[in-house]
This record gives sequence, C-alpha cells and structure tokens, in this order.
Amino acid sequence: MISRPAAAHTSGRSCFWLRVEKTLAFCERQWDNGYKQNAKEGYTMLFKPAQLGLAKLGAAELEADKKACKKIGPCGVGKKALYLNSFYIDRCYYLPYGSITRAFKRVAMSQGGFTGKGMFASMAYLVVEYDGGKQKQCNFKDERDVDALLDVLAKEQPQIKRLSAAGEQTVQKKEAEKAARKLPELTKDAEHSLTVLRRAKEYLEAKPEISDELSAAERRKRAQLQSKPVYRYVALAIFVFGIVSAAYGLYAVTNHVGNYGIYFALFGFAAIFLFSSYNMLPTARNNNNAIMKRADKAEAAMAEYVKHYPNGAFPVPSCYAHPIVLKQMTDAIEEGRAVTVPEALDAVEARLKSLNADVQVEQEEYDEVVVIKAMFLNHDYQ
Repeated sequence: MISRPAAAHTSGRSCFWLRVEKTLAFCERQWDNGYKQNAKEGYTMLFKPAQLGLAKLGAAELEADKKACKKIGPCGVGKKALYLNSFYIDRCYYLPYGSITRAFKRVAMSQGGFTGKGMFASMAYLVVEYDGGKQKQCNFKDERDVDALLDVLAKEQPQIKRLSAAGEQTVQKKEAEKAARKLPELTKDAEHSLTVLRRAKEYLEAKPEISDELSAAERRKRAQLQSKPVYRYVALAIFVFGIVSAAYGLYAVTNHVGNYGIYFALFGFAAIFLFSSYNMLPTARNNNNAIMKRADKAEAAMAEYVKHYPNGAFPVPSCYAHPIVLKQMTDAIEEGRAVTVPEALDAVEARLKSLNADVQVEQEEYDEVVVIKAMFLNHDYQ
C-alpha cells in the first residue's frame, strides 16, 4: 500500500479546517445580520410564536408578553395572548384573547375504555375555539394542567367561555333539573339556615388553602390506613430487583457481555421497576408517621381558623369544615331534605354513606365526593 506523503496530509487537514472556518464565519455573519434586523424592528426573541388567528401582536409586545406568561404544561397564559403547543413543541403558537370565544377540556378515551377489552387509557386536550368556529386542539400529559389553565383563564379572562356548545346545553339541562328539585318556598327556619351556611362558606373561601390541605391530608391518611403493609415489602423487593438489574445492565454494557437487546431489556426493566415502586416506598414524607402528622396538622390549622369565626360558633365541626360540605348542606335544605343546619349535615352524611363502588353518580357529584368523603370516613361520620 502506498501512503500519502506527510505534506499532503498536512495540506488536506489545513484545507478542511479552512473550509470549517469559512462556514462558521458565514453563519456568524448571517446570524449577526438577522439579529440586527430583528433588533432594528424591535424584536429580539430567538423563537417567535406563530400567529394562529387573524389578530396579531406587535413584535415587541409579543416578546414581552410571552416572556412574562404563566407556563402551565405545554401552554402559557399571558396578559394579552394565550400560547399554545404543537404535538412536539411547547408554546409555539399564540392567539390574542380578542380572537378566542371558547377554551374547554376534551378527554379522549382508548377503545378499551368503552369495550372493556384491551388497554384503558385517556388523553386530555385543551380545545381553543377562535375566529368564528376554528379550533386548535392541544395535547397535555397531565389532565390537572388543563384544569389549572382553565382556572387561570376564568380569573383573568372571564369573557372566554370554558365549555363547548354541547357542554353548555348539558349544564343548562342539569341546572333546570336541579331548580325543579328545589322547593318553591322555604320556611323562615330554612332561610335562616341558608344564611348561616352561606356566611360560613364565604369565610372558608377567604382562605381556600386551609380547606384544600385538610382534604388532601385526609385523603392521604385514608389511603395509608387502607393500604396493606405487605404491599410495601413487595415494593421494596421490586425496588431492589430494579437496582440489581440496572447494575448488571451497566456491567454488561461496559464489558460487552451479551447483545444490544439484553442491554435495552435490562435498562427497560430497571426503569419500570424503579418507577412503579417509587410511590410506595417509605421516604421522609411518604411514611406512616409523616402522613398522620400531616393530617393532625391540617386538622389543627382548620380548628384554629374556625375558632376565630366572627359570626358565633362555626356551623359544622372543624374536621368537616370544607366549602363543598357546606354547599351540599345548602342543597339539602333547598331541596327539602333538611330544615336546620344539623339536619342538613345528617343528610350529607347519609348521602355519603350510601355511595360506594356500585353506585353511579354524575361527574359533578363524583368530583365533590372524592374531595370530602375521606374526611367523614376518617372520623366515622361523628
């Protein structure tokens, strides 16, 4: 084999690096020119969101608004526009609020959810309706992010409807049915009870974080009380097996043992085992003592808060002090199932006791029951 002379090698390397330097210099000049042009136009953002509707924002206005927007999942809520995602890229489109007529949640369910065969899975979407009927659908990984975004929109842009047209019709129908269940006239005692409950509900809603923490702590306590200790030992065994699998996978890769399928299988199983057992393993916050202390602390905080209730004694025990409880008590009085406050609380307890896994309820009632039932179960409805 005839080798190339050393001078030729040196010359070839020099030509290569010369071409690289020229390419980098050209890219730098193009970048500088583009940046200067954008700066001249008052716009310096690297990635500009695409205009989705007919309305648009000025370059500087768009840059400032996107920079300050509240990021929720893959989307963002600004002061002047809503920033939406594509399937892969977050906040790559924008819609000024003047173009938006509706923004609502849509949940898609896999076929197994309807047929009972195969895998059950759901995907949450944010659907934004704009410019007279056009729609943009944004996929979210976590349904709670969609709810959080809609809550922010409700506070900052109340003119935007948060239900689809079909959803509005359903809500109107339910409201009509609920109105039909209410008594046309109430006694003076019932009216007085409603006033007491309304004032108490307003007092709790002034500091919603106390009620939210009470509900969350009681639900976590209930889950802990219902879980079997053997599950934690199983989780620990799975966790240890995952560590061993990951360690062997690293050894196999570094020492070229086996084939690539084994590597991927080992690392895949390690990840599955680690993540599936994570929530069940005892940690600084996820252990029996910490969970019980959290519940006690939440109950003490609520007891301290209602102790300073300005309108006399609080109408319900502090362990049940939640706006949803008071709302359901109000419904019981308006529908004629109770007259006094104690009777209304008894009616709510009776309804919660009657609900189990075999009873089907509407989504609105289900959401309310999930929030408050653990509070009653943990205290044996006393």
